[in-house]
Amino acid sequence: MTIGSVLAASAAINSQKTAIALRQETISYHELDQSVTILAQWFVQQGYQRGDRIALLWPNSIELIMLFLACFRAGLIAVPVNVRLKTNEVAYVLEHSRAVLSFVHPELASVAEQASRGCISIARMHTIPVISDEDVDAIALPIVSDDDPALIIYTSGTTSRRKGVAHSHRSLMENVRQTYKAAPDSLQTILSMTQMAFISSMCAGLLLAVATGATLVLMEAFDAPLALDLIERFRCTYSFGLPVMIQCLIEEQTRRPRDVSSLQTFLAGGDSVPTSTQEQFRALFGIALREALGMTEIGAAIVNPEKLIRPGSLGKPLEDVHARLVGADAKDVGDGVIGELLLRSPSMFTGYWDDPAATAEAVTDGWLRTGDLCRRDSEGYYWFEGRKKEIIVRGGSNISPQEVEEAIYAHPAVLEVGVVGAPDGIYGERLIAFVSLRSGAAALEQELKDHAGRRLADHKVPGSIVFLERLPKGPTGTIQRRALKGSYRAAR
Repeated sequence: MTIGSVLAASAAINSQKTAIALRQETISYHELDQSVTILAQWFVQQGYQRGDRIALLWPNSIELIMLFLACFRAGLIAVPVNVRLKTNEVAYVLEHSRAVLSFVHPELASVAEQASRGCISIARMHTIPVISDEDVDAIALPIVSDDDPALIIYTSGTTSRRKGVAHSHRSLMENVRQTYKAAPDSLQTILSMTQMAFISSMCAGLLLAVATGATLVLMEAFDAPLALDLIERFRCTYSFGLPVMIQCLIEEQTRRPRDVSSLQTFLAGGDSVPTSTQEQFRALFGIALREALGMTEIGAAIVNPEKLIRPGSLGKPLEDVHARLVGADAKDVGDGVIGELLLRSPSMFTGYWDDPAATAEAVTDGWLRTGDLCRRDSEGYYWFEGRKKEIIVRGGSNISPQEVEEAIYAHPAVLEVGVVGAPDGIYGERLIAFVSLRSGAAALEQELKDHAGRRLADHKVPGSIVFLERLPKGPTGTIQRRALKGSYRAAR
């Protein structure tokens, strides 16, 4: 089914139920469906045609949800633009996608104006048009098929230039179907704490809510106190987030506890979650974190089973996801052996927008090369061992930065850790750990080294520990190890 037809079906069943809630603002499924139809007709009336790209530089809001769904219903391709991007980054997205229209929040008008100077043909709107159904009553909407493109999400570009990950209606709804099976009994009220420019917020948030008739509780931007207030107020049952968000939630819930007893499922992805953090979360929230692995190209793929959670693991592949681990020779490796993770699923993206070479490099015989290194145990659980480009080679031994970070995270004074490799004339690379401490906490470099040494082999203990007030993070909120490595080199 197309996204537009899923919304119509859900609105017919859940007509007066709250579809979206944002602070004091709400909209019912009937109102949402009606508004989306009128806005989609307006797109057609203005001459926009199937396949046209519509850029959305707009923070999380009910208006943004309406824009997304109207694009889908009119056969247009929505291009969300992360509101944290700088002018040159926004310009790249607009130019590469060849967007014909951009909706820009008034507070971001100056950024958009500078960014679109090289896009002569693009039009900009700073408000959502006010349209009555009489204005567009005679406008027929195009017939949209499951395989029509619906969405282009641009990757963060931390290891290469940004790529536009293109999804069809079919691939998006396949991801929703898979995510639903990971938590079918806890989808009454979904809290979405991340921007709609990410595949998680689109599929595990908005579209999952629409498909199940759940209420989606939105946040304009992540704020730990507000998130906990919303869980308490709306009795949220399901949410998802990044490790850095989880740490902030733990800190805030420790400082001022809220009633979070309604929460039944919390999925964690984007990077490894230290086991110490998972233990704290369970103690404060009364449920276990369920680690998962997902990518913009495929959505959620590997998730810890609800009743068979194995802390520290990524979990098992979802029902229609096939996974393999291959060595440097591209041959499958057995259980217990580290290899690159390859995935195949009906939810796979249709390709990188206007970049067939990058698509061919990423997908081989229908298998997506993730660049993640994992091992599989005898029961089919996958364990993250690092990323191919981040593995540290010291004295011929491969060291996962996540393993070292996990050991340092166990120290009670540590808030965040990022471990990278630096050139070493004898051993090839040495380990450098960047650490930020909890507010009011203290720790010495040697203290943290000794702490790590009690948990790691000697060759895995960092040679240097650099204390920072905060660690650099990318648009998704994950710690940028490449930026840490670059800053270390610049300081030498």
